[in-house]
Amino acid sequence: MENFAAPARPIVAAMTAKAEAAPLRAVAYQGAPGANSHIAALEVFPDGLPLPCFSFEDAIDAVKEGRAHCAMIPIENSLHGRVADIHFLLPESGLTIVGEHFLPIRYGLMGTRTIDTVREAMSHPQALGQCRHWLKARGIAPVAYPDTAGAAAVVAELADPAVAALAPPGAAELYGLNLLETDLADAEHNMTRFVVLARDPRPLPDQGPFMTTFVFEVKNVSAALYKALGGFATNGVNMTKLESYQRGGSFAATEFYADIVGGPGEPTVDRALEELKFHSKWMRLLGTYPQARERP
Repeated sequence: MENFAAPARPIVAAMTAKAEAAPLRAVAYQGAPGANSHIAALEVFPDGLPLPCFSFEDAIDAVKEGRAHCAMIPIENSLHGRVADIHFLLPESGLTIVGEHFLPIRYGLMGTRTIDTVREAMSHPQALGQCRHWLKARGIAPVAYPDTAGAAAVVAELADPAVAALAPPGAAELYGLNLLETDLADAEHNMTRFVVLARDPRPLPDQGPFMTTFVFEVKNVSAALYKALGGFATNGVNMTKLESYQRGGSFAATEFYADIVGGPGEPTVDRALEELKFHSKWMRLLGTYPQARERP
């Protein structure tokens, strides 16, 4: 709790106490009170008890240790791409993806004085990236911080009129700041996709559509990826996401993160996954869950 700025600590303490008293209702998330993950947690679990955590690792550990029944974790943004480190944290967490949620993102610039005094804007790198053109046009320098609402708490603590925060507009009232400007994103479609992580899979509804997320490593042979993915094409399985990433700094073994429409138990999906396993060093399912938004 000491990692949060002083203005956030009493709010974090009160929320933590409520969550600890009812861990089966607790929803862990990364960020200070008022962050986008906080908003997403309340939308998906209106009767839940959001549990603020300073880092993604802390939120994941809260679920692994039984202090929360699930975690709400952002995974990608329509403007700024995937959230850093998530592709490493998810497979290593041992948790299962049991749901997804799409949250429209709106940011406000908030500070202690007026907008003409602002020279720097503090926020999460994702938020700064989503508003980079707006900031550049006004000569405001971006300053990275681990969390949007947490940056608002820091700005309140600093009380420097030259330093403002980019955060969800509600954070201004929460930390006693002036809301200087709203709707700062560089595009109207700004949207973040969240996944819900739990220790165990949850029963799926009788009918889909479903999404399945998995990671795999291709063999170090020619056309390895082409061969590994061929089964999805021949079986008509829609792959909506495929991203590569390097682990260990060797630049030799490429791992991939993928989403497909459907789930194990469907004949076409089963055949595609079997072919993927045959042409890969390893493959790990991260979860099958109800689709929250239709994929074309």
